[in-house]
Amino acid sequence: MKRSFIVIMSLLLVIALLITGCVPKGGDEVKEPTDTPSTDSSATPPSESKKEAKILRTNNGSEPGSLDPALAQGTHESWVLDHTFEGLMKIDPDLKVVPGMAEEYMISDDSLTYTFTLRDDIKWSNGDSVTAHDFEFAWKRALDPELASDYAHQLYYIKGGEAYNTGEGTVDDVLVKALDDKTLEVTLEAPTAYFLELTAFYTLYPVNKKVVESDPDWAKNASTHVSNGPFTLTEWEHNATIKIRKNENYYDSASVKLDGVDFDIIDDENTTWQKYEGGDYDFLTPLPQAVVAQMKDNNNPELIIGAEVGTYYYNLNSKVKPFNNIKVRRGLSMTLDRQTIVNKIAQGGQIAAEGVVPFGLPDENGKEYRDAVGKLVEYNVEEGKKLFLEGLAEEGMKIEDFKNIVILYNTSEAHKKIAQAAQEMWRVNLGIEIQLENVDFQVKLDREKAGDYHISRAGWIGDYMDPITFIELWESNSSFNDAKYNSPEYDQLVKIAKTSPDPNERFDAMRKAEQIVMEDMPIVPVYFYTQPYAQKSYVTGVYKPLVNYPKLTYADINK
Repeated sequence: MKRSFIVIMSLLLVIALLITGCVPKGGDEVKEPTDTPSTDSSATPPSESKKEAKILRTNNGSEPGSLDPALAQGTHESWVLDHTFEGLMKIDPDLKVVPGMAEEYMISDDSLTYTFTLRDDIKWSNGDSVTAHDFEFAWKRALDPELASDYAHQLYYIKGGEAYNTGEGTVDDVLVKALDDKTLEVTLEAPTAYFLELTAFYTLYPVNKKVVESDPDWAKNASTHVSNGPFTLTEWEHNATIKIRKNENYYDSASVKLDGVDFDIIDDENTTWQKYEGGDYDFLTPLPQAVVAQMKDNNNPELIIGAEVGTYYYNLNSKVKPFNNIKVRRGLSMTLDRQTIVNKIAQGGQIAAEGVVPFGLPDENGKEYRDAVGKLVEYNVEEGKKLFLEGLAEEGMKIEDFKNIVILYNTSEAHKKIAQAAQEMWRVNLGIEIQLENVDFQVKLDREKAGDYHISRAGWIGDYMDPITFIELWESNSSFNDAKYNSPEYDQLVKIAKTSPDPNERFDAMRKAEQIVMEDMPIVPVYFYTQPYAQKSYVTGVYKPLVNYPKLTYADINK
């Protein structure tokens, strides 16, 4: 008995040692929450043995077309890119443009040459050092005509950039050069007051030269994706989820409180709102319009109306009859009741559009640009219908022909309701029947580029704080001129605005350009954006630049 007892006790001791040898040390493991809680009542309390990861859960409304900075073209991509990459400069929580990858910079007396010195401690998510050579490579790559970047024009400010991109020059003509691993020298075509801010824009983010050259498909999947920002892409289940996790190689990682962000990819706003209400999300944008109205009425503290510099509008395809006719275009614009749309449908503090450039941008004197331009759109049903019918007759068309005209919009309850409102307003005011078609956001973008639409819903958030970020959209050769607008006079004014060193001259040019485009009306402005979003009370540290989606970089979760 005694021997058997000793043997049994010895075996139990061995088993106990084996078991304890498999248990992680208390407090050392970071564990993401699971759907199924432990039912083992003997387990060590989580507060003693586990540190629950701080994962902020939210939704990204559409599948990204690309998570390559040079190929991205919309907020469905930039919201992820703005957290996984960082440029020479960045926008901080005080909404100031401050050094990012750059530690310091110098500007020549003639404001043409910028010399950036990079930080010592910057690395890619794979451990490689971020160098000035990566920036030179990334910017020249974005300008490469074979890459066909939609945003290549944002690098035209660099001397030789436009010539290379349009096939009139070579890559050697582009005056961006890494003088050594830490020093980048950039020479501009003309003084550009907003160039520093532009280096915080995603098209000018660096890419890892070694990674990109070795794998052309590096940006298509999380397993090969390499970035330099506060987070890194760890999972991308296409059309389903995107997961980013804290990048321990980021120079300011000590200030990053979150362990990561989980994005669902769901285009239905009612579904995502239900998930937010049910506790599945900690943060959500956009919100259903009816929800915004209800939260406002109830003074719900979780609702934040984010300020934004952006314009919601409809493209009119000028290559398709009858939208080639200025009277038809003006007639459609004059019979759209914008005030009713913002008051009764959008309901998020938006402002009925007065032109293409929204409020919030300074002019040459530091005052509100919009005030000096004035209201360039009007609601006048009688005059609008008269112009519309005259234009139709000039094109040999009748009201009945509009039954085959379609408003294209990307899948969203908000876009649907606004399209239905426009459809009804034009039915009542003009007597026309227009059809509606919703498609995925990327499909919409592709069809606009191909000119495969009649009327399409569009929106533009400024890339930086200067009116030219809107005015340049309808330049005849702009990648984003989806209305196919062409005006030599307009193009010349845009050129002056982009190249003149005289602030008075360039702002006068922009004001004249906006007046011209609003007389020709290739697009129908609807409203100036706000960005309502919902944020749980335990989430802190989110900030909202005027030209970006909310920044989660320094957010925290304290339940």
